[in-house]
Amino acid sequence: QVQLVESGGGLVQPGGSLRLSCAASGFPLDSYAIGWFRQAPGKEREGVSCISKNGGYTYSTDSVKGRFTISRDNAKTTVYLQMNSLKPEDTAVYFCAARRRVDNVCFVSRNNMDYWGKGTLVTVSS
Repeated sequence: QVQLVESGGGLVQPGGSLRLSCAASGFPLDSYAIGWFRQAPGKEREGVSCISKNGGYTYSTDSVKGRFTISRDNAKTTVYLQMNSLKPEDTAVYFCAARRRVDNVCFVSRNNMDYWGKGTLVTVSS
């Protein structure tokens, strides 16, 4: 059974940090690029960061560049999103998603992912 399970969300003050985890099972993670997406209340789901299947290529959107870092440990079948200098506008449900790829690149396109997790809520507020 394919599963992606996010964890690590919670309430944090502005300027704080959180590390999200995405635990994968039921499919060969090392054949898949992984993306992190988020959806704020009343807004569309948007891509945040992605990482290629071997971890050699990463991409982050301008809104989080320099603050969020994506990484993966294929041996532990887990992908991480380290979020620093959090802002209230980062408040959202964060999802991880997987896309099978033959190359070592990634894209944060919500329309092309094969599997999705159910999300974890991040709230940035004082």
